[in-house]
Amino acid sequence: MTLPETGYTPTAEERAGLDAWFAEYDAHCTKVDVERMADMAVFPLNLISDDSAGNGRSAQWNRGQFTDTMAHVMGDGTAEVTFDNTRSPVFLSPSMAVVFTHSTVTTADGTYDMTYADILLRKDGTWAFQTMIQSGWGDNL
Repeated sequence: MTLPETGYTPTAEERAGLDAWFAEYDAHCTKVDVERMADMAVFPLNLISDDSAGNGRSAQWNRGQFTDTMAHVMGDGTAEVTFDNTRSPVFLSPSMAVVFTHSTVTTADGTYDMTYADILLRKDGTWAFQTMIQSGWGDNL
């Protein structure tokens, strides 16, 4: 069986636009500016994760749930946090992309690695994330 053609090959400009969006989002993460992070999302935001019992979980968050949770998880912004991210986007069209990220996060408590995916949409020329897919959040959903 042959699978149908899928995906979309972005232009250099489209890829650069997505990269610039992530550079801005990463800067907000480094500053723990959860309000600006939320400005770059579409709500309700879909979340897909698993919980400590090993069960898959999903939920939708409104802006308040997102900002409250991120502020709790990321801290108050007084501690230095750095991210070293390697992203592999898969464009489904000029306005949809699934982005796989491997991130090395360094805080005062140490360094850890994580891998996650986001689904982004582009509307009126602006990217926004709409779905977060990451292991370990399920107990918070």
